[in-house]
Amino acid sequence: MTTSPPAARTAEVSRKTAETQITVKLNLDGTGASKLSTGIGFFDHMLDQIARHGLIDLDIQAAGDLHIDGHHTVEDVGITFGQAVYKAVGDKKGIRRYGHAYVPLDEALSRVVIDFSGRPGLVMNVPFKSGMIGTFDSQLAHEFFQGFVNHAFVTLHIDNLKGENAHHQAETVFKAFARALRFALEIDPRAVGTIASTKGSL
Repeated sequence: MTTSPPAARTAEVSRKTAETQITVKLNLDGTGASKLSTGIGFFDHMLDQIARHGLIDLDIQAAGDLHIDGHHTVEDVGITFGQAVYKAVGDKKGIRRYGHAYVPLDEALSRVVIDFSGRPGLVMNVPFKSGMIGTFDSQLAHEFFQGFVNHAFVTLHIDNLKGENAHHQAETVFKAFARALRFALEIDPRAVGTIASTKGSL
């Protein structure tokens, strides 16, 4: 008896507005390869954490109104990334659904918990010690994750438990997010073809 290979969990989504032009290509079952260009160096560094630690092949090309600030670019990348993840994950059959991770970096420690619930929700408690990290406004981390949850239809809890360096705080958040995302999206060999919900759908 032969079985067909699993469907590729890939997606490509483009978003064009008067403020930004963004294309996201991803493979949820990748190796962590990335090609990133947002015009914001630290943000590219954080997106690379998502690719590498989430084992997601991620290509994000963004052109935004950076002459104003990074707000529209970061938020719209979050939106487009969320749309791409939602498209790639499909009907959610067989996924673990829930994922969580703790990640340290020197003095900083963050916890992220995610649920592919079909209901968007974000609770984020990250008391950044600095307003700017390079050219990245630390407030925009919230905008990225808000855009993501609204369009990936997930519930996301993010807590920075310890940290004195804003770079370290942000990096632990994005790495923990990647690890939680990876775990939630893994196919559970004991639940292949089923939906992890008593409702029968997510």
